Amino acid sequence: MKRQKTIEVCIVLIAAALFFLSSPALADKSAVTITAPDSVAKGSEVTVKLSVTHNGNSRFHYTNWVSLKVNGKEVTRWEFTGSKRPEAEAFTREYKLTVNEAVELTAEANCNMHGSKGPAVKKIEVK
Repeated sequence: MKRQKTIEVCIVLIAAALFFLSSPALADKSAVTITAPDSVAKGSEVTVKLSVTHNGNSRFHYTNWVSLKVNGKEVTRWEFTGSKRPEAEAFTREYKLTVNEAVELTAEANCNMHGSKGPAVKKIEVK
């Protein structure tokens, strides 16, 4: 009976250890969404808002970069480290852009452990 209790306690401890050790593996990848107008007048200044989400923001597990491309060319990139992490698991960054022609915005965020959920794409038309 005592041996069975010891085995049960060991199983519970092993299960708890596996759960806590695997927590970063259960976290999701960094994801980003783009907020910008669908269309603007030629020459308009637009504020592009990137909203980044990621379950994990610790010294060892965090979003390590966010980038924004306009028509395939990177125009800005935010870099993070374990000691200079984003302010929270969900955060935003903004970029101002003058739109003279139709543009395609591509944004992506990356987790230092799990990678990216993939790029977000938004088109702005000129009317």
